[in-house]
Amino acid sequence: MGPHDRIVATNGVSDRGLEFVGRAVAMVRAFSDFKEDNDPHGEHDFGIFALDGITLYFKIDYYDLELVGLSSDPANPGKTSRVLTILEASEY
Repeated sequence: MGPHDRIVATNGVSDRGLEFVGRAVAMVRAFSDFKEDNDPHGEHDFGIFALDGITLYFKIDYYDLELVGLSSDPANPGKTSRVLTILEASEY
């Protein structure tokens, strides 16, 4: 993670405790099941997985450093705050 990056866990995820959140983040880091139907643009910024029988989604968004709009240059960490959101499928 870069200095401007953030991880957001929704209430449904964070209410399960820090240990669960940590395992969910580890699963996002290890996620590699990107296919045409879940990653049609090859951006690797969305995924679905199960943890302890619970279906979780993750999404990575690329904001400007002030987190008020999209980054003008998502590949440039000096201009971009990456925000990883992890949520239960039931929260979508």
